[in-house]
Amino acid sequence: MKTILVLNGPNLNLLGTREPQVYGSQNLADVQALCDGACDANGFDLDFRQSNHEGELVDWIHEAGRLHADGTLAGVILNAGAYTHTSVALHDAIKGTGVTLIELHISNVFAREAFRHHSYISPVAKAVMCGFGVNGYALAIAALAAMQTKGA
Repeated sequence: MKTILVLNGPNLNLLGTREPQVYGSQNLADVQALCDGACDANGFDLDFRQSNHEGELVDWIHEAGRLHADGTLAGVILNAGAYTHTSVALHDAIKGTGVTLIELHISNVFAREAFRHHSYISPVAKAVMCGFGVNGYALAIAALAAMQTKGA
């Protein structure tokens, strides 16, 4: 069974308490449980991680690239948080590994501050999802499942 790697960047450990009017009241453990259920429903194993450190996220993407090349990883769902708007390093890691990756945001970043409208991740992502709340994670898992059946 293939794995889906869900990576969460800085401040996502604060879900449930940080700006609940923007991000909702569910915490990161709730999101992990949602992802676990979605992976079970779509025939995947789940590897769920969070880090506030850019270099650790880069290392995990490198690892994902190796697993993807080995055929054991279906893809990555990345909520890079604020690193979306600042990290050339994440862009380069994704591009360098060629891993199938969906960029995910809980909120609609285009309805927020102008600095959130630019993403260094989008140009190297297979797809981008935003504005579905935490349910976007389950939708992204279903999208990776659909990509597997289409051979994308």
